[in-house]
Amino acid sequence: MNFFSRYTGKYGKKFFLAVFFVMCETVCDLILPAIMSQIIDVGIAGKNMEYVLLKGGFMLFITALGAIAASFRNIISSTVSQKFGTELRLDLYKKIQTLSLENIEHFDRASLVTRLTNDVTQIQNLVNGLMRIFIKGPFLCIGSLIMAIQLNAKLALILAVVIPIVGILILINMKFGFPFFIKVQQVLDQLNSVMREYLSGVRIVKAFNRFDYEVEKFNKANQELQFKSVKAMRMISIFGPGIMLTVNFGIAAVLWFGGKYVHLGEMQAGHIIAFINYMTQMLFSLLLISMVFNMFVRAKASTERISEVFAQEDRMTWDCCPSSMTVIKGRIDFQNVYFSYGKMKEEAVIKNVTMTCMPGERIGIIGSTGSGKSSLIQLIPRFYDVTSGSIKIDGEDVKDINPKWIREKIGIVPQKSILFTGTIMDNIKWGKENATMEEIETAARVAQAHDFIIALPEGYQTKVGQGGVNFSGGQKQRLAIARAFVKKPEILILDDATSAVDVLTEEKIKEALKQYAKNLTCLIIAQRIISIVDLDRIIVLDQGEIVGIGKHRELMESCEIYQEIFYSQVGKEM
Repeated sequence: MNFFSRYTGKYGKKFFLAVFFVMCETVCDLILPAIMSQIIDVGIAGKNMEYVLLKGGFMLFITALGAIAASFRNIISSTVSQKFGTELRLDLYKKIQTLSLENIEHFDRASLVTRLTNDVTQIQNLVNGLMRIFIKGPFLCIGSLIMAIQLNAKLALILAVVIPIVGILILINMKFGFPFFIKVQQVLDQLNSVMREYLSGVRIVKAFNRFDYEVEKFNKANQELQFKSVKAMRMISIFGPGIMLTVNFGIAAVLWFGGKYVHLGEMQAGHIIAFINYMTQMLFSLLLISMVFNMFVRAKASTERISEVFAQEDRMTWDCCPSSMTVIKGRIDFQNVYFSYGKMKEEAVIKNVTMTCMPGERIGIIGSTGSGKSSLIQLIPRFYDVTSGSIKIDGEDVKDINPKWIREKIGIVPQKSILFTGTIMDNIKWGKENATMEEIETAARVAQAHDFIIALPEGYQTKVGQGGVNFSGGQKQRLAIARAFVKKPEILILDDATSAVDVLTEEKIKEALKQYAKNLTCLIIAQRIISIVDLDRIIVLDQGEIVGIGKHRELMESCEIYQEIFYSQVGKEM
């Protein structure tokens, strides 16, 4: 719960102001039974109607003061808890944004969504409960105990039995309830994961008529959530009635012994009624405390899950860009680069890669599936840091450069084209926020996207569905290429960016790219060998290692793996 400390200073004063109003409300609640006792013992017993009316009016005044204090307390607690929840959710989102891919991969995506929504809400509810009922509970309990002792010390001995029993019940509730709510949150993660997976693959589900299977899978996760929730609620539901039963036994004991004291003349009837009122207030306060402890058990589970995210330390250094690096020419040097998604060098997906990409050079990267092509280019913008060796841009090790600065200089078209909700223009502007219409259209023309965009009824203002569901794979790829082109980067990385477009369109993109990327260092990953045969150099990867570098003709003579790829795709010499 260390992350709470950053909010205590900001909301501490308002919290204590809410506590002040809670105390005012509690004092008013404690005064009322004492006044009622006086009305019964003095006014009604003495048949003094004037005294009854006077004290009755005073009771109304105290009740009104309590209501006003409660209103202010509610307003402050609701405002503070909502602001706190909003800020915590934003800070958690910012934290997730700053984490490297390596850190994010510690968590399931659905789990992060649950932590941002449900877990933050649980903590927000606890903060609200602390100011509204948890503070009032102990004050009311202690105040009622003091007032009851003043009325009759002998009867107050009953409380010495009731309160410890209730305290034990609350502690048992916390100890056994917490593990159950941890499991509930974990199952909720699984449910969100199933729903997220279905929505992302809804077309495949429909294509293969797997609707019944998906319903069954969701129902299984849903039933598991129900089962875990019922177990958790069953555990805590025992304690509320247990507390009420204990206090009601106490009230019955008060009536039994109090009746005897009245019969012996040692106590007045009004005192018994006041004592029972204080017992009832204690019952109410203990139930409030029990309720907040239940909230605390849930919030504690959520707090630990949120703390796990805040505790993530990004091992990637974010030092400032060296002053000498105001612009980059585009030279990239790989020196004995090893990279592993794990910690063991033996598991490396990139092994001993050494090569140089010169400014303005167009380089193709090819290899079989799983050869490490995408992993290699992800090291340049520092999505991951190398396990050993170094990558340098214009002679500067990328580990010594702020990743944000590097990424501003690099344009990337990922293997899987992702579009965002908004318009086509909004998506292209992701590359350059202040891009002019002319720049947007130029980038779209180079990417061969302009013609299909203007053919749409709303042109560049056409709405994009979530993930680009209203566009074909080839259209999404061309929009992603336009997004990278409008950035006018010094280094351009195309990760199998034309796999979904036809050969003719690909040729047009390549021709336009020759002029557009004339002075750029351009790295092109391709599955189709025909996409890279005319590039300046081709790098052949196999199981994370470079097994060939050169032009097409050179590799056809010297690289067996390149020959295998060529003949499997083309079937004859070009």
